[in-house]
Amino acid sequence: MMKDFMGEVSVLFAYPKNLIFLGVRLVLVYGFAMPALLKINNMKETVIWFESLSIPLPSIAAYLVSGIESIGIVLMFLGLFTRYISILLSFVMLGAILFVHITNGFSVANNGIEIPLYYLMFLILLASFGAGKYSLDRVLFKDGRDE
Repeated sequence: MMKDFMGEVSVLFAYPKNLIFLGVRLVLVYGFAMPALLKINNMKETVIWFESLSIPLPSIAAYLVSGIESIGIVLMFLGLFTRYISILLSFVMLGAILFVHITNGFSVANNGIEIPLYYLMFLILLASFGAGKYSLDRVLFKDGRDE
């Protein structure tokens, strides 16, 4: 009896799964948009900021991070190459955690690791399971066919 009940609960909660994947992608797009635009529109200041954070090769890193974030926004919105861009954006989040936020503790109120950690967890979810049914990955590559 309990096994049947748990089976039914599992099926019930599986229905919104693809909407959740879509929601996660759109939240990430929104979250990355402003920082990416600020970096690209102020590249000289971004390089100077990266230097002040002791990021190795700050010029290259600034362009690389800005490019990954900008391309990531578009690909994530479309659900295209989602697993790959999620991995690249995960590295960006690890860098943000290690170079910017870790000395401030956990709390978002103190500019801590909280928000980048949440983004990292979302990105790991997408890298692991794909973009879901509502994506170009599914249409073009049949990624997530059984989802």
